[in-house]
Amino acid sequence: MKKITKIIIPVTIFGVLLTLAILIRANPPESSRRFTPPPQAMVVDAAQVHLQDYRILLESYGSVQPRTKTTLTAQVSGQVVYVNPNIRDGGFFNKGDVLVSIDPRDYEANVRIAQAGLMDARQTLADASARSELAREDWSSLGNEGEPPELVLRLPQLEAARAGVISAEATLQKAELELERTRIIAPFAGRVLQQGADIGQVVSPNSEIATIYATDYVEVRLPIRNRDLKYVSLPERYRDVKSADFKVDAQIISDLVGRTVWDARLVRTEGAIDQSARQLHVIAQISDPFSKGVDGRPQLKIGQYVTAMMAGHVLEDVVVIPNSAIYQGSYVYVVENDVLQRRNVEITWQNDHHAIIETGLGEGDILVTTPLGQVTSGVRVSAVLDESLSVAKDTSRDVFAGGERL
Repeated sequence: MKKITKIIIPVTIFGVLLTLAILIRANPPESSRRFTPPPQAMVVDAAQVHLQDYRILLESYGSVQPRTKTTLTAQVSGQVVYVNPNIRDGGFFNKGDVLVSIDPRDYEANVRIAQAGLMDARQTLADASARSELAREDWSSLGNEGEPPELVLRLPQLEAARAGVISAEATLQKAELELERTRIIAPFAGRVLQQGADIGQVVSPNSEIATIYATDYVEVRLPIRNRDLKYVSLPERYRDVKSADFKVDAQIISDLVGRTVWDARLVRTEGAIDQSARQLHVIAQISDPFSKGVDGRPQLKIGQYVTAMMAGHVLEDVVVIPNSAIYQGSYVYVVENDVLQRRNVEITWQNDHHAIIETGLGEGDILVTTPLGQVTSGVRVSAVLDESLSVAKDTSRDVFAGGERL
């Protein structure tokens, strides 16, 4: 019994001491629990704001359309006996090429008949003239004085013969014109959009032969947002002023086969607001769009959807910041004396990447570029200035040479 007591007492004491130690560790003295280390400053990326010149680049979208498009139709009837090998969808042709020929034999016969009719009419006129002159001589030989009457001179018959010649000449001209129309000639250098007739087909007047378009230019119809109109010089025309050769530079970007950039120019402004979009449209023109070029770029396709970048005005001494630094479209964060401060801003213009600030930021302000969550003003921060994170680069050296300085 004494042995058991000797064992239980030390174990009990050890257990009590262990329990006390655990309780003390879990519940430290009040002074220790209230002590908290000072908060560390939040590290943020930042960029210093500088006034700079900034070229407005307006972005728009549209589809490629031919500047000149026409549907060739037959003007005479007959069977198609020849089709130019290039008259297939997508084929190219030159101005003056014979595109389609209609069987000309009937029309050649009509020309010969008209020629014979003209010869006969001329002979009739010659006979009528000779009879008139003979009548005049007979009038004089009979001792009559004065001018012979018209009936004596057979003038009605003479005028009828002259009218017969004029009619025969017109008939010949018409026959020759119909013969000429059996050959359909390309009115311009272009490309076939859609073929409408083939060899052996019998066509009649107004039958569609092919739909073609010119290849010297293509155009893109581009909408401009109303708020952007004051930032671009539009190629307007005026009734009482001779239009100058004024054009605005643009670039057309195609992503159909990789990324391809085409130089273009805004050549005219439409005369009415589009009723469906409630926006003004301008026309961009691309020269020689179907040449391969030195870089082997792919062709533009009619109907292809493209992006357009238009050179606008150059704004001087403005504050430009990235959109990622703007919260809810109305405020930014700046650093003042190592303290984060919220600053309300007013945006005067904005695109998908940058915003021009009207009020709220100025030269030398430290703009926070790190995306922040729910933070409040007054938080201590450590700003890491990175010159490579410039607020917005100077775009006055843009590839566009046009544009007007404000």
